[in-house]
Amino acid sequence: MAFVPVLHSELIKIRTLRSLVTTLGVMVVVTAAFSALGSLDAGEEGFDPLFAAFFGFNFGQLAAIAFGTVAVSSELRDGSLRGALIAVPDRRRWFAAKAVAIAGPCLVVGLLTGVVSLVVGRAVLGADARGLSWGEGLRGVVGCGVYFTLMALFAAGITALLRSGVATLSILIPFLLIVSFVVGDMSSGVADVLPDRAGQIVFHETWDGSLGPWTGLAVTALWTAAALGAGAWRVRARDA
Repeated sequence: MAFVPVLHSELIKIRTLRSLVTTLGVMVVVTAAFSALGSLDAGEEGFDPLFAAFFGFNFGQLAAIAFGTVAVSSELRDGSLRGALIAVPDRRRWFAAKAVAIAGPCLVVGLLTGVVSLVVGRAVLGADARGLSWGEGLRGVVGCGVYFTLMALFAAGITALLRSGVATLSILIPFLLIVSFVVGDMSSGVADVLPDRAGQIVFHETWDGSLGPWTGLAVTALWTAAALGAGAWRVRARDA
């Protein structure tokens, strides 16, 4: 089967799985809500208006991870993967289509999330938003879409590697909420190259580390590529 029909079938799966559609909606709402809360701290010492406007990404990324995880783990239940591979014997083609089917909706919703967060953040910031240029706002919007997409794909690759959605969420959520912050407090140099912290530089107006907004996203992309590569290897190596 050619790639386009396979991709179309994977997009249909995502569109018809209610939990995935709900997760994308949660991504928008949660990110915007916490961005509004983060913007309430305007005027404090060291205040970063760009980070405040997009503060909700800290919580929205959990929805992105859940989206990528469930999109793959749903195939591992009840022999669904076996049926998919019967229809598409080329496992690399199937996994590539799955990755694109995850990335497309996540990128679109991620960009929408960025726009909503920027609008909400600027509204709550009020006069304090004057320090936030539209160029920086555009960078935050694009960064939001790209970062959420990369984290969803990263989770998808890990899920394929571990063959368990529960195991993936049990590792990634504590890592994002606890480990990453602890490492960041201990050593900013090490934190700069973690898969989440590197990509999050795009949400800061200024950054003292060695990476910039786009090089940080590039580092996250390398982590994502490695995770997808490992996941593709596991899909090829193991029986459905």
